[in-house]
Amino acid sequence: MRVLAVGNMYPPHHLGGYELVWRSAMRHLRARGHLARVLTTGFRIATDEPDEPDTFRELRWYWHDHAWPRIGWRARIALERHNATVLERHLEQLRPDVVSWWAMGGMSLALVELVRRARVPAVAFVADDWLLYGPKVDRWTRTFRRRGLAGLAPLAERVTGLPARVDLDAAARYVLISETVRDRARASGLALRDSTIAHLGVDPDFLRPCPPRAWGWRLLYVGRIDERKGIRDAIDALAQLRPEATLTVVGEGDPAETERMRAQARTLGVADRVALVGMRSHAQLPALYEAADVVLFPVRWLEPWGIVPLEAMALGRPVVATGMGGSGEYLRDGENCLLVPAAEPARIAQAVAMLADDPQLRARLRTSGARTAATHTETIFNQAVVAALARAYGEAGVR
Repeated sequence: MRVLAVGNMYPPHHLGGYELVWRSAMRHLRARGHLARVLTTGFRIATDEPDEPDTFRELRWYWHDHAWPRIGWRARIALERHNATVLERHLEQLRPDVVSWWAMGGMSLALVELVRRARVPAVAFVADDWLLYGPKVDRWTRTFRRRGLAGLAPLAERVTGLPARVDLDAAARYVLISETVRDRARASGLALRDSTIAHLGVDPDFLRPCPPRAWGWRLLYVGRIDERKGIRDAIDALAQLRPEATLTVVGEGDPAETERMRAQARTLGVADRVALVGMRSHAQLPALYEAADVVLFPVRWLEPWGIVPLEAMALGRPVVATGMGGSGEYLRDGENCLLVPAAEPARIAQAVAMLADDPQLRARLRTSGARTAATHTETIFNQAVVAALARAYGEAGVR
């Protein structure tokens, strides 16, 4: 099976778990003898890790430095024409049996429409809310959804040769990572009649609960530096704990939000107790989890799924979380985690103190958490990816 996989970021250049899931799926396909070509943007982070074979960083997108800058008509058309030309070349060269869409936020959604009109089978693997925000930040197609301008779409298509309208519902079969993501997409107006759920999971190498350790007030946050993730609530909570409590922050994000976080820590007098270690490779994460006493997942928004609690559980570390969004589909208060209300740092601090005082509670969460993590693995998700692609291609016997 020949698969062309398209998305906005691909490792080693990435900012979060979505991209790592994509890479894992591509490796799974290749290991089973399928041809999987990656087409992505020129996004870069500082890394010496080389690209995988058959990775093409040729697309352009509307996102830049954690913002959506203004872009004029001429530049929009130039960007769209460039991307259309690149896609058409890969379709011609590869002759894919199926196209797979991954993270498409900030991308040219006209690409999705081009594949639909070319009648190439497609599957979209949706691990965040790009079905909601993608159409809003696509500077080209969004113009022709505005009141009074929709009627100009046929003319724009004739003049530019570019799709100005996108039929997302008809463009692909959809595999979404949670009911939360599907419900939100449907609430936005999409029907998603041809859709299924496939939960993201942990790398099987994480499924090795580490031995219990003496409590040392070591708190850990793993994830993007983003206000919606509740990182500043974690810092507020730290300030309410004993002086020996520390917080390690693993991840990167908007520099402005990072500076606000640093300023908050200084204001609260805990700057020397917060360690910002930046991005770490997937291989480095287990050691960071193992060094922690508790993992915080204090998200304020409807998180699409949330892989961090599962990774922590897999490695035998208790979790304090808000359970917002998709993570609420597997988190159970007092069973595999402690749940607290969103945006209430005092409740985070109370939960951490409760764990500190109760070794039996930590042991119970550890045992149940390991069982939860074992039912959500990368292997299970990757098998669902192959099955969805095979179904779209029309070969149910492909493995």
